[in-house]
Amino acid sequence: MNQPKRTQLQCTKVAKLLFCGGAIALLSLAAACQNNTSSDSGLKIGTLLPITGDLAQFGASMQDSASLLVKTVNQCGGVLGQQVQLISENDQTNPAAGAAAMTKLAEVNRVGGVVGAAGTSISSAAVDIAVRNQVVQISPSSTGPIFTERAKKGDFRGFWFRTAPPDNFQGQALAKLAQARGFKTVSVLALNNDYGRGLVNSFTSAFTPLGGKVLNQAKPTYYPPDASSFESEVAAAFQGNPDAVLLVAYPETGSLILKAAYQQGLLGKKTQVMLTDGMKDLKIAELVGKNAQGGYITTGMIGTAASAGGAALKQFNDRYKTAYNNRQPVVYDPNTWDAAAVLVLAAEAAKSTSGSAIKDKIREVANPPGQNVSDVCQALSLIRQGKKINYQGASGNLDFDSQGDVTGNYDVWTIDKNGQLKVVSTISVRGS
Repeated sequence: MNQPKRTQLQCTKVAKLLFCGGAIALLSLAAACQNNTSSDSGLKIGTLLPITGDLAQFGASMQDSASLLVKTVNQCGGVLGQQVQLISENDQTNPAAGAAAMTKLAEVNRVGGVVGAAGTSISSAAVDIAVRNQVVQISPSSTGPIFTERAKKGDFRGFWFRTAPPDNFQGQALAKLAQARGFKTVSVLALNNDYGRGLVNSFTSAFTPLGGKVLNQAKPTYYPPDASSFESEVAAAFQGNPDAVLLVAYPETGSLILKAAYQQGLLGKKTQVMLTDGMKDLKIAELVGKNAQGGYITTGMIGTAASAGGAALKQFNDRYKTAYNNRQPVVYDPNTWDAAAVLVLAAEAAKSTSGSAIKDKIREVANPPGQNVSDVCQALSLIRQGKKINYQGASGNLDFDSQGDVTGNYDVWTIDKNGQLKVVSTISVRGS
């Protein structure tokens, strides 16, 4: 589908009808038609990422990953013979700010696709704006099951994708981890938003059939996103001495919760702490701090996060460290690189920069059949030669299903006595 050509044809017909309206009317119409034809100015991609707020520990690095992808593509010829333009917005880890930023990207900047948001609640606030404006939204890390449910209803009309698997898969991984560690009873303490509620529900649904019991299933302990103290929530979650407490949180508030649990004397005893991808921050041990003996409070805690193990991972890591003074990428950086890569490859395949054309080509460049290729510049070259490709990303194979979801594996990670985050095993989840 070539939206720019069709729009131009419509404008030409209308122009003939309005010819007698005078030169001013014709000039105004010409300007409007030009604004609707995005391919003349090259591909524009937006990023909607948390440079500030509770997810800022991830957002800046994710932004660097998207910028690096665009720089790499522009160095090997860009898209459709023109340089790709990256327009970046800070969603502030806030749904209202995210919605306003998506409106600007879609209606003012007129981007063809947007990489983001990171948090589920921000993506939920932005996605309908993207769909209304026929802009592809592809999130590297919004894992809430709500998107799968809405996609099945047809709400997104094919404009929604994500390069991280949904939390109904992570819930199963957490349940398998709890079973493997011998946890019979677990309580949940979670952020009260789409991400927190969705993950609690998916974990409960997966853990119970394995013989486990969620002690506070009837009344899960949730905390508001803007909370600053958590004493009562922590006490409620640890009540009854469960084998483990599952904490669904982001680093800023999650670190405060763990400090509160330590101050109440609830850590280091019978009850273990399980964490999720939202807490997989390289500096989480430093954020939480040390105990009276000088050891890290978080030592021995375990968690899950989507694995990044695609064919392009080593190449991405090498490029990232070279570009950013040997700095290590963080948890969803490979997914961000892949999200931007899929957009540029789809635009090249579509021979158009319009969102409607791009979304129709995403599965064509990312799913089988086609020649397996992991280098984005080589992939662009093959597309220009008229060949079919199956892009193999840094985060995984990127085979999108009809809801825009990918599946994959989950890392089991822990924090050692030196405060270092270590991956200790992998759990495979393929959905039901």
